[in-house]
Amino acid sequence: MTPKDASAYARELCGRAPVIPVLVVEDVEHAVPLAEALVAGGLPVLEVTLRTPAALEVIHRMATVPGGIVGAGTLLTPEQVAEARAAGARFGVSPGVTDRLLAACEAEDLPLLGGIATVGEAMGLLERGYDVAKFFPAEANGGAPALKSFAGPLPQMAFCPTGGVSLANAPAYLALPNVLCVGGSWVADPKLARAGRWDEIEALARTASQLNR
Repeated sequence: MTPKDASAYARELCGRAPVIPVLVVEDVEHAVPLAEALVAGGLPVLEVTLRTPAALEVIHRMATVPGGIVGAGTLLTPEQVAEARAAGARFGVSPGVTDRLLAACEAEDLPLLGGIATVGEAMGLLERGYDVAKFFPAEANGGAPALKSFAGPLPQMAFCPTGGVSLANAPAYLALPNVLCVGGSWVADPKLARAGRWDEIEALARTASQLNR
């Protein structure tokens, strides 16, 4: 997949809802009901982070949920890219980018939402042909005011800020012209998942899906 095609796909994904849930799932039995609750609440694009031993199986199971588009987050190595693709991931998300990681995603036809924290890193992605990125960690790097300042020198670059984003501060990000959506973990509280309170997760997702942008 070319960088241009990957960026086009990323823009389409980010346009589906104002929030992409960032999921850390410990129990594979939670995969399907969690995905069903989020999709029913209006958040069809789901990022499953590769931070637990269950993550790849969770991706595999969530990929069967109608209406859901499941990706793999916290991609760090080419090996993880291949494993995520084999598990059924339709896109990838990384905290940062390296040439090896980008090359692996291009070889595997896995669109990547690569993480950047500085203007220089964003320029590096633009040089390679990518014009969509994850801004991470968003709040630690100056939040919405910092990202707003990126729009002047880099008007062609669009972002999905993640890291410290919440229901309270998401509107400030979504109001920016260079923000397509945000990534957040608040819509899938692990305590609610452990208790099987899927209706409450669906309600959180519905609230998130109605944020203005």
